[in-house]
Amino acid sequence: MTGLPALLDGILVVCLVLLGLSALLVVVRLLRGPSGLDRLVALDVLVAEFLVGLVVYAALTGTSALVPVVVAISLVGFLGSTTVARFVRRGTDR
Repeated sequence: MTGLPALLDGILVVCLVLLGLSALLVVVRLLRGPSGLDRLVALDVLVAEFLVGLVVYAALTGTSALVPVVVAISLVGFLGSTTVARFVRRGTDR
C-alpha cells in the first residue's frame, strides 16, 4: 500500500490542472459575455473553482490552515451574488 499516497497525490494534481483549464474557459466566458448575467454566472463559477482549488491544495499539502479562508471567501461570494441578483430583479420589475 505504499503506492496509494503517490496515486492520491497524482489525482489531486490532475484535479488542479483540470480546474485551471476550466478556469481559463470561464475567464473567456467572463470576458466575452454576451450579457451581464452571463458574466455574473461566470464570476460565481470562477469563485467556486478558486475555492475548490484551495481545498484540493489543502488536501495535497495536508494542512487545514486554509479552511477559514475558504469559509470566508464562500460567504463573501454568496453575499455578492445574492446582492447583484436582487438588484437585477429590481430592474426587471419596473
